[in-house]
Amino acid sequence: MRAPVAIGFITSGVLHFTHTRVYERIMPPYLPRHREAVLVSGVAEIAGGLAVLAPSRPVRRVARYGLLALLVAVFPANFYMAQEPKKFKPIPPWALWLRLPLQAVFARSVWRATE
Repeated sequence: MRAPVAIGFITSGVLHFTHTRVYERIMPPYLPRHREAVLVSGVAEIAGGLAVLAPSRPVRRVARYGLLALLVAVFPANFYMAQEPKKFKPIPPWALWLRLPLQAVFARSVWRATE
């Protein structure tokens, strides 16, 4: 369980650097400093993913709460995408809405992977 969660977050974090503009586009307009926020969240995802793999339980606990906080922090971007589906074609609107409850699945996976 730890490896898939770690790989998912590390991969997503790397994508924040290789596809920065894509991530900037999904940020709600009311949030400031899109580029900086994307890069910081990318670092956080990579660090959290690596920490999930740590043999130390205390390090994994830090990863747990950090990644859970990150999932909460990126929720406004997911909600913005669901509210503005025309801006995010060809992703179907139903898929954008499905992402919202999937955050809870990701949170559960983080919790279990960091026990």
